[in-house]
Amino acid sequence: MKHSSHTYDIAITMGDPAGIGPEIICRALAAMSSAERASSLVVGDPAIYRRAADTIGTTLTFVPLDQKAQDDDSVAVAVVEAPEGVGIPDGEISAAAGDMAFRCVRSAVELVQSGRAGVIVTAPLNKAALHAAGHHYDGHTGMLAALTGAPSSFMLLASEHLSTLHVSTHVSLREAIDRVTPERIIATVEAGHEHLKSLGMANPRIAVAGLNPHCGEGGIFGDEDMRYIAPAVEALKARGFDISGPISADTVFYRASQGEFDLVVAQYHDQGHIPVKLIAFDTTVNVSLGLPIQRTSVDHGTAFDIAWQGKADATNMGAAIAYARRLVAGRDEASAP
Repeated sequence: MKHSSHTYDIAITMGDPAGIGPEIICRALAAMSSAERASSLVVGDPAIYRRAADTIGTTLTFVPLDQKAQDDDSVAVAVVEAPEGVGIPDGEISAAAGDMAFRCVRSAVELVQSGRAGVIVTAPLNKAALHAAGHHYDGHTGMLAALTGAPSSFMLLASEHLSTLHVSTHVSLREAIDRVTPERIIATVEAGHEHLKSLGMANPRIAVAGLNPHCGEGGIFGDEDMRYIAPAVEALKARGFDISGPISADTVFYRASQGEFDLVVAQYHDQGHIPVKLIAFDTTVNVSLGLPIQRTSVDHGTAFDIAWQGKADATNMGAAIAYARRLVAGRDEASAP
């Protein structure tokens, strides 16, 4: 078998090499069947992956793309080499690590755009390291929007019991309030609706969370819910969406977790992140919507404090990979004659 014969289902990026990314990727790869490994590629430096495999005690081998696979334990690598002569210290912020994380994502985007890979799965990066390297993004979501030329993107946190899509994410709370506009809410719902339909839901049930306590209590606690959110919901209802809202945030997430809704649109980062992480911290998957490519990710950080000690848990990486395979299957089904 030659790696070059493959169009890979998923491309997994290394993340910040000073963090736990290489270790959790290797753990996830080791848990795969040989067929699943053959449909996956990793992006990064083979030497770093080999070190990670040794750290966790696996027999994985890493072979550059277009070279002959050695055995069933071989993993294809789109090579992005660490900078020569510049050390990357374990568990520390460094510009070299931030730049490498960026280059891995850029390479993965190119692989998808060229048809060599289907869905990107990203390991965690460190925003301070990314900025130290001169890449001034708010994280993966903004970076991917810039690399693909997308005008905007949306962050979905998906779990078995509760999924939330965010009107805004990595901005201050003051700025997040300014982003609560009918246009932005409608675009967010449209992205979520399209995504859920791609997973096989014929008519997704979507709830929109209110911004203010009790949705403003008729304007007593703020009028944004009446002025901006309610008109957006009514416009979407008129178009046939199965949508409810605004619903007070202190009840809507519970109702969704009990099965009443398939998706909650949260108005800002913490409003959506807190309930999902409380319910499904280890299995929540971060999914980017609104891009011309598909991407899933772990929903945790680089964990510098335990990096390169063989301690990192790959449960969340496994969940991100499983969700990516769902996206591949949905796309294959949609394109079938």
